[in-house]
Amino acid sequence: MNSRERVQAAIARQPVDQVPLGFYAVDHDTIERVLGRPTYVRNKIAIQVALWEGRRDEVAASLKADTVEFYRKIDCADLLLPKEAQLLPPRDYTPERPKRLDENRWEDRQGRIYQAVPFANEIQCVYDPQKGKRHFSVADFAGPPEIAPPDPSVFEVLDYVMAELGDERYVASTTGGVTALTLLGDQETGLMMYALQPEVILAANQRSVELQNALDPYYIRPGAPGVLMEQDMAGTKGPLISPQMFRELCLPFLRERIQHAKQFVPQVIFHNCGNNLPYMEMLIGAGIDCYQSLQTTAGMEVGRLKELYGDRLAFWGGVPVELLIEGTPDEVRAAVRTAMERGAPGGGFILGPSHSVAKNTRYDNFMAMLDEFVRLRDKF
Repeated sequence: MNSRERVQAAIARQPVDQVPLGFYAVDHDTIERVLGRPTYVRNKIAIQVALWEGRRDEVAASLKADTVEFYRKIDCADLLLPKEAQLLPPRDYTPERPKRLDENRWEDRQGRIYQAVPFANEIQCVYDPQKGKRHFSVADFAGPPEIAPPDPSVFEVLDYVMAELGDERYVASTTGGVTALTLLGDQETGLMMYALQPEVILAANQRSVELQNALDPYYIRPGAPGVLMEQDMAGTKGPLISPQMFRELCLPFLRERIQHAKQFVPQVIFHNCGNNLPYMEMLIGAGIDCYQSLQTTAGMEVGRLKELYGDRLAFWGGVPVELLIEGTPDEVRAAVRTAMERGAPGGGFILGPSHSVAKNTRYDNFMAMLDEFVRLRDKF
């Protein structure tokens, strides 16, 4: 089996020659250690600033070359998602350069303030003068959505990576989007609407599905073996809305999105952080094939999940991201062994971190994870 065949079989819960390995994403500090040079790949702050400044082609060149070289060096990784090979603005986009306020803050023309946190590899809008001022109604989502086919250059990096690695590796595609836990406005306002304005949530979801279905033929790239859909819907203690609310207001639309994507590809990988145990039966019924982001600290332990749902769903993860950042190589090796022992028997398992190889992952821990995986991958 090559990597692509191995992952396809694992997701289908069929026999494999060895356990596959995949990363949800690898942040730039680890990639730079492997390549020995700076990169834009998963360097969220540098990418955003470069795009603001109109250096889109410079970013694209780095993403293409560095993603391919990284995965050729890390040749034990079987599965890639469209996270390193991210979508970009079209080549002819007009950058809107915000005013720099200080080393890590910017203000755009709408008065929004963006804050970069280099230690966390994040840049986000921390102030929006319009926050909380918009009030949504059913009328906002009336009528068919306007569909604008994306410029093909948006997919430049992903298409390049698929062309270079897709015959050998499992390279998942993007989709037109996911409609699951829709939040209108900020999170607090959006969650309150489920209780106070469920009719608006239903209208927004219906409009969202229509738009995303129409975009699938463009965003699901030809030749992809599967797609990634993702949305976080829970915290460590449990889901953000009740299972009953999710079943009534969200599940029909998620099911429609998954079934529509499966007109183009056979497999859907679903990334969803937090304790989603109360949702699992519904997610399986909606048609997902592989669940990624096994947050052990939130009760999503792979052995338990395999016991409950392993006959209907594949699982990907098992190595706590917290250990990769704060643990020791010996602790990481022990976590790999535990994950393999708990997840691999019976198939339907892909080893990986519980989330991403996040910023500040200790390089020795990353290499220990790979080494222990290679030692064990054909023993189950």
